[in-house]
Amino acid sequence: MFVCSCFGVTEAQVQQHADNGACTPRQIASACKAGTDCGSCVRRIQAILGRGACPRRDLADQGRPVLAGVGEFEELEEAA
Repeated sequence: MFVCSCFGVTEAQVQQHADNGACTPRQIASACKAGTDCGSCVRRIQAILGRGACPRRDLADQGRPVLAGVGEFEELEEAA
């Protein structure tokens, strides 16, 4: 099913980008342009993102830094 008609982005593609670490509509837009033209799909993207776990969101909820990649942060934590 298409989420973004403007750029032909499917729900599966949005989910794949989310699985790869995109946690916000802006990050999805950076990955595939969805939500950057007419904007009518942004709410649908938000709904898709709200379904799954987001490692960066989980780190933020714990008060941990999120700018480093999740794997990078774990390596830094183990080295300390």
